[in-house]
Amino acid sequence: MSEFSKPQVGNVVFDMGGVLMVFDGMILARNFTDNEQDAQALNQAFFSNPSWPLLDAGVISEQTMERMAAVRLPERLWPNLHECLLHWHEHKPVIAETNELVRRLHEAGYGCYVLSNAGFRFWREKDYIPCFKYMDGWVVSAFEHIMKPDPRIYQTLCERYALDPATCVFVDDNPDNVRGAEVAGMKGYYFEGAAGLEQHLKGLGLKF
Repeated sequence: MSEFSKPQVGNVVFDMGGVLMVFDGMILARNFTDNEQDAQALNQAFFSNPSWPLLDAGVISEQTMERMAAVRLPERLWPNLHECLLHWHEHKPVIAETNELVRRLHEAGYGCYVLSNAGFRFWREKDYIPCFKYMDGWVVSAFEHIMKPDPRIYQTLCERYALDPATCVFVDDNPDNVRGAEVAGMKGYYFEGAAGLEQHLKGLGLKF
């Protein structure tokens, strides 16, 4: 295939945590505790729990996750854990520069999508992502019971929204997930900041 006949990039697919929003268990846990020691305990029991990926995979419920976290905490922190379970998604810091990049891409006519390993909480999380209103679609692991970097989840996005993988750039802060996208036929980009991403996209010929 000649350079002139290669499919042009017309879609940018974004990971959520680490690209659009900050996901840091300690930052989140501090919102539900009043000292650093308790925040560390809550983070270890909940956000850093080895079973957290099962939540993202849609295999266990939030209620099960709460019970699994509670056994790792003193009883006095169970109310903190419960409040954290209900409201942690309201406290994720926004990565403003990437959200603004999405707006500009959308207004320039490019397709913008979310592809994330996340739990069913995504139904509420999405309302706290400023750029979500500019997204043309989304695929989230818990609803599919498939997780990145399995190539099938990238294929699911493309099939659902009738996208040619060769026209998609996938953006993630996890190199394994970037490689998974490349296996699925997308172009992958390892995210280290919005400025670098903008430069990369413009290097691919996108104009925005």
